[in-house]
Amino acid sequence: MLRTWHRPLVVFGGLMAVLIPVALLGLLIDDRTLVNSPIWLKPLKFAVSLAIYAFTLAWLLTFLKRFQRVGWWAGTILATAGALEMVVIVGQVVRGKRSHFNFETPLDTTLFSIMGSTIVVLWVTHAIVAVLLWRTKIENEALAWSIRLGLLISFLGLGVGFLMTQPKPGQALDGGTLGAHTVGAPDGGAYMAITGWSTEHGDLRVGHFVGMHALQVLPVLIALLGSRATTKLAWVASGSFLGIFLLVTWQALRGQSLVQPDSTTLLTLAGIVIATALGVVWAREPKKELVDA
Repeated sequence: MLRTWHRPLVVFGGLMAVLIPVALLGLLIDDRTLVNSPIWLKPLKFAVSLAIYAFTLAWLLTFLKRFQRVGWWAGTILATAGALEMVVIVGQVVRGKRSHFNFETPLDTTLFSIMGSTIVVLWVTHAIVAVLLWRTKIENEALAWSIRLGLLISFLGLGVGFLMTQPKPGQALDGGTLGAHTVGAPDGGAYMAITGWSTEHGDLRVGHFVGMHALQVLPVLIALLGSRATTKLAWVASGSFLGIFLLVTWQALRGQSLVQPDSTTLLTLAGIVIATALGVVWAREPKKELVDA
């Protein structure tokens, strides 16, 4: 099956899969920490996320019936950009340095600039793939819309990364760091196990992660529903997912931790849940059959 998928993306995904046990081994034998976190945690999280992302896009590109060459080049450039970003991340881990937001030395500045460029390239090529697939006819309409809307939401999720690069209050370039994941405090405070997300302040990585992986969650959900899946359900599920993505991003921008929601956040979440439930009822409503007079 993999032989028919986009080969450069499959290779990239395979390399990320190989990096996962390497990073796990690093967590076991390397006791260094960086910004109050095990130094190999970032490569591990990126490897898992990018492996899933790469294999998903490699599969999606098989649906293209037109502009296949454009799709191939977009996927190839995306895989190359992702690989270059991971080289910088792992290289900085070996050096014991931050890969993100690091302006301590000319070398660190150059490496982060390279990463910034790869992120822009990845974002643009993702958009190209999204446009191509929006224009592609897929026989299963419910799956087609889950893919199209998943690509759109993941595009927005990838874009959250740009918010992290903005200077935070009190930061100056001569401090060596510009930009942060955390909103309301410096990076490096108390964090959740595995994800590393802040438990005390806002964390933009939540929205980045949730939005980016709409591309997997929505098609898988529709696939699991099988014959019960309809175009309406695809739209309802996508709308609900978009609402959750916007909520956690808004929550982070307000400096609020995912695990410490206030009443406004909870009320908004309740509204999304109710709207989703009503949407499911609407989507599953049987068509009224015309009765002969």
